[in-house]
Amino acid sequence: MVDMTLSVELHAIGRPLLDAQLAHPVVAGIQRGDLDESVFRSWLEQDYLFLVNYVRVFSRLAWQAPDNHLEDLVDLAHSTWHDELDLHRALSAEFHADLGGAEMGPACAAYTAFLLDSAASYGEGLVALYPCMWGYSTLGQILARNPPAEPRYRRWVDTYADPAFAALTERIAFMIDEVSPDRARAVAFFTEGMRHELAFWDVPGLTPQPVQR
Repeated sequence: MVDMTLSVELHAIGRPLLDAQLAHPVVAGIQRGDLDESVFRSWLEQDYLFLVNYVRVFSRLAWQAPDNHLEDLVDLAHSTWHDELDLHRALSAEFHADLGGAEMGPACAAYTAFLLDSAASYGEGLVALYPCMWGYSTLGQILARNPPAEPRYRRWVDTYADPAFAALTERIAFMIDEVSPDRARAVAFFTEGMRHELAFWDVPGLTPQPVQR
């Protein structure tokens, strides 16, 4: 019998929290394509601040990486800064988001602090950042099965449903399995990251409309 890899175990642990994200009113509103624009605008502002710090997390881990993964993490920092943030800025402009004037809400501040602290350890830092990559890749693929008709929300879904993004996620999974951090600590870091992911959908200062059933 082949032992379950750590990354596969983390997927199973994270699935209930991923399902909770799918049921969140903001995510449900994106899928329907009728989410209040002010809610998504606020979310975009928070996500912009998060992504800037996500680049710092990749950079801190790159400094610790073995030679065979230095390029992976430098490339991830570069692509997040140039590609993902460029797409983010373009979408934000369509929603008139104030990226320059945005201030971190509690969920964003707590999540970025957790990631930056976790990145002090190479293995645990990889596990801590994995919920964002695995979560968005999986959410994107699920939402793409029945994508929103509203073109701006559909572009957001398509960004994270992209097979290239899934390939980057798989690369991080491979790196986690290779470094093999302490399993109990890895589960704790991953679970905390997934909880931060869910909390991030609670857009500060705004209450999304309840899901219509």
